[in-house]
Amino acid sequence: MFIDQVDIYLKAGDGGNGLVAYRREKYVPLGGPSGGDGGNGADIIFEVDEGLRTLMDFRYQRHFKAKRGENGMNSNAHGKNSEPMVLKVPPGTIVKRKDTGETLADLVQHGARAVVAKGGRGGRGNSRFASSRNPAPDFAENGEPGEELDVVMELKLLADVGLVGFPSVGKSTILSAVSKAKPKTGDYPFTTIKPNLGVVETGDGRSFVMADLPGLIEGASEGTGLGHQFLRHVERTKVIVHVIDIGGLEGRDAVEDYRIIRNEMGLYNENLLKRPEIIVLNKVDLVEDEAVFDRFTEAVGGDKEIFRISAATRENLDTVLYRVADLLEETSEVEDVIEETDHRVVYRHEKDPDTFEISRDDDGAYVVSGDAIERMFKMTDFNRDAAVRRFARQMRSMGIDDALRERGIQTGDTVRILGGEFEFVE
Repeated sequence: MFIDQVDIYLKAGDGGNGLVAYRREKYVPLGGPSGGDGGNGADIIFEVDEGLRTLMDFRYQRHFKAKRGENGMNSNAHGKNSEPMVLKVPPGTIVKRKDTGETLADLVQHGARAVVAKGGRGGRGNSRFASSRNPAPDFAENGEPGEELDVVMELKLLADVGLVGFPSVGKSTILSAVSKAKPKTGDYPFTTIKPNLGVVETGDGRSFVMADLPGLIEGASEGTGLGHQFLRHVERTKVIVHVIDIGGLEGRDAVEDYRIIRNEMGLYNENLLKRPEIIVLNKVDLVEDEAVFDRFTEAVGGDKEIFRISAATRENLDTVLYRVADLLEETSEVEDVIEETDHRVVYRHEKDPDTFEISRDDDGAYVVSGDAIERMFKMTDFNRDAAVRRFARQMRSMGIDDALRERGIQTGDTVRILGGEFEFVE
């Protein structure tokens, strides 16, 4: 089954907790702190595998949780870092945040990797906090939480040539006639509801990949019908073969069909109109009035490359394939078809460490939120008084105490962070 879009949930591994420990050896009465750091949590990495052609593997397993780092150990021993979780994806996979739609990675080349969810760093052991003022700290950090997000995975087929056109114009018949692909064909609209790929070889030994794409209808640029599912795959093709039913059995206007599809492609992405294109007038064996060819050529412009074929009888198909192969050789990498980058992370949200927000709950409590303060909260061991005091100092250094005073907080009022409650004391 061909799956080209799926939503999944990712949770990178949390960092291991740091340890509170002290040296206890014979003849060393005051050995000092010896708690080791926790190991880093596992990243979640997406890696391209050219052997894959669909996102089928993600249809049934949609939750991925990576391993946490090992906790710190005695004698300043560092906890073990967790190995990354590697998810294999087909070439042409785009990963986006579900909540914002921002692109996290665009993966094309075999072996390309992107860290989509970053594992948390290990918490520091108490030996890391020793100082002249506090030579024996009795607190350590918890591990940093790993990134947690919902993502949308989209697959854009990597084909050299894309067959585009209204439903039932003969795209699938053409592909099955020129390659070993066996797409479903029939005399009714939307026979093709998923893209089909075929490797085409010309008589002179040249070869390329051709995609039979689902039929397009008016309004596709706004998502009507198969809409964006169709247009997404056209973006990756280098040459467009526009298939027109010139036989007129469906009672359609060939010129109007051509203009509608060109218009929808332009509304979706203007760059699609700049791609090398040839027009294929299919079902010529059904044409009784030869004047329809002249009328079509005059209406769309004499500068267009137009070929007359019959996919059913294979008439003139070889001529089309030779011309397509020539166009591919003449065409350099088209802008926006395949971006020449290392195809690692395209977007990475940079968090502002000093950003926080203060709001009020219905019960009057002051709610503090923000990436940095919430991360500190999760990394604090509130079972130890020294760790609590350190967290309070961190809040003051970030300016949260002053911001609460500006909002009118009074001694005894409740401050809430991620469900944890504190009493404000002036």
